[in-house]
This record gives sequence, C-alpha cells and structure tokens, in this order.
Amino acid sequence: MIGGAALALLAALAGGGAYVYFFSGLRTSPTQLGLSSSPAPSGSTVSTAVAGTWTVTTGSLAGYRVKELFAGETSKHEAVARTSAVSGGMTVAGDATSGFMVTDISITADLTQLHSVDSVAGRDVTQRDGVVFRQLDLSSFPTASFTATSVSVTPTGTGSKVSLQIAGNLSMHGVTKPVTATAQAQLTGDKLEIAGSVIADMSEFGVSPPHVPFVAVDSQVTIEFDVFLVKS
Repeated sequence: MIGGAALALLAALAGGGAYVYFFSGLRTSPTQLGLSSSPAPSGSTVSTAVAGTWTVTTGSLAGYRVKELFAGETSKHEAVARTSAVSGGMTVAGDATSGFMVTDISITADLTQLHSVDSVAGRDVTQRDGVVFRQLDLSSFPTASFTATSVSVTPTGTGSKVSLQIAGNLSMHGVTKPVTATAQAQLTGDKLEIAGSVIADMSEFGVSPPHVPFVAVDSQVTIEFDVFLVKS
C-alpha cells in the first residue's frame, strides 16, 4: 500500500510538472539580437580608417529561434538558443566619399556551444539542447557558417547605422544553400558591429524538425547574429 501510494504521488508530481510545462502561459523568450545602444558619438564622421581587415572579437553572439507548439495550446512558444563561440572576419575597401566595398565575409558559429536562453515555468529548457545536438548531428557537423563574396555599403556620413541586404551562402549539416541576410551595421567605439538574421528551412539542410512528446516544432528557423569586429 505504501509503495502504491508513493507511485501515485510521483505520478501526480510528474503530471503536474508536465501540465506546467505544456499548458501554462508562463513562457518567455528574449528579443531578437540587434545592434547595441552604444554607437559612435553623434556627429562623428566615418573616415577611411574603416578600410582594412576586420576580425570577429569577444561579445559576439549567434543562435537560432524556432516556434514550438505545445499539445493543447493555440499559441506557439519561441525556443531560443545562442552561442558566443563565433569566429570569422571581412575586408573593407573604399572611403566615405565613394562608398565601401566589403569582401571575403565569413562568419562561423560553433553549434556545439549552443545553450537555450528562453524560459518555461517548471521546466529545464536546456534539456532541449541535447535533442538539437542529436538532430543536427553536431558530432559530425559541429559548425554553421555564412559566407559572402561582397556587398557594397553607402556611408551615411556619420556614425549612424546602415541597413544591409547581404546575399551569400549558409552552410549547415553538411549542406550549403544560397540565402540573404538582413542586417544593420554601425561603429561602436573602435569596433564594427553587424547584427541581423537569416530565415532558413531546416528541411532544406537535411534536418528534420525535432520530434518530442507533446511538442511540434516548425521547420522554419531564424538564424540571428550580433557580431563585433576589431581591425586587425
């Protein structure tokens, strides 16, 4: 009788935890990555010093956000994971008068360092990271990268941000597909900051949406980034 009561209690606790996770509205997700609030001082000019080779430095982030629909729910939750293990660089030529040409653009993220940063009441969302690791086969394909041959940038004349559409290639899970990144860039102190996103369908990269009990995951995923670069 005692054993049966204990099992019943455990089942009730497990059921309660499942209810909180799958059916409560206590779910939050961080906002999409974007430019920081500390651009170059207002009125400062963009000089020819921008020309040169730039390398990704500390403070950079990359990650994904994807919609999950819990069983019994009508509104989707946004799962978000990020990594600070980001590398790469680019070369800038030109000046503030004629405009800049950015070439050899390469950004690589270590996906094995992805960590979930959203929250769901009563649930350790980092358990999702193991599912992602297996689904993306990160032991065989540990990184994702975005590369672009070139993009032209028309300077604003000040240190304010500029908007960019960067056509390039996204490589993930051993598959490379053409994509277009929507981004913004600004000078932040002595650093160049570029933040934006790429919309992709994981099925096009040979990845099936994760299947777990009580949760349906969308195939479309937003890959986001906020990258800081220093001049080499």
